[in-house]
Amino acid sequence: MNRLSVKALVSIGMLSSIAYVLMLLNFPIPPFPQFLMIDFSDIPALIAALIFGPMAGILVELFKNILDYFMTGSATGVPVGHISNFIAGILFVLPTYYVYNKLKTKKGMTFGLVAGTLIMAIMMSVLNYFLILPAYTFFLNMPAMSAPEIRTMIVKGILPFNIIKGLIITTVFMLIFGRMNAWINKQESLKSAA
Repeated sequence: MNRLSVKALVSIGMLSSIAYVLMLLNFPIPPFPQFLMIDFSDIPALIAALIFGPMAGILVELFKNILDYFMTGSATGVPVGHISNFIAGILFVLPTYYVYNKLKTKKGMTFGLVAGTLIMAIMMSVLNYFLILPAYTFFLNMPAMSAPEIRTMIVKGILPFNIIKGLIITTVFMLIFGRMNAWINKQESLKSAA
């Protein structure tokens, strides 16, 4: 195993730990339901993807959710929320990575983050309608929600929440990116040179 892969593995482990801690510092936004929480744990995954490639971002998303599941558990005993968080993170990080990788500018990063936000919000709405909300009601032994109830939950809660969450993360990441851009580019060029 060469030095780069060891460095990448150590960095992914460190970024996963930071993402896990950031995941614990979550908070709700009124008037959205209490189970919809904002955290900044996608930022370390995005940094990992920018430096080491998309698989690194996916691994950070995976490890932070595994850590959180084993440390905090799940209300259902089944990690529906953790799987949902993992999918949402990937849907945010990967489009951002690919758009930025094409443009390689600060404006490109902004476009990438907006694209990631919109893709994540739309796809999570679809997945909540067909899979995630039905899974919650099934595993919590609650009466199944009707299609109009699920649509209302998505239109009034999940879709606007994910858009707001994405925009908040975008704002915070752009503040960080302005200071880290040169360092991220240097790390990426070191990776390419090795």
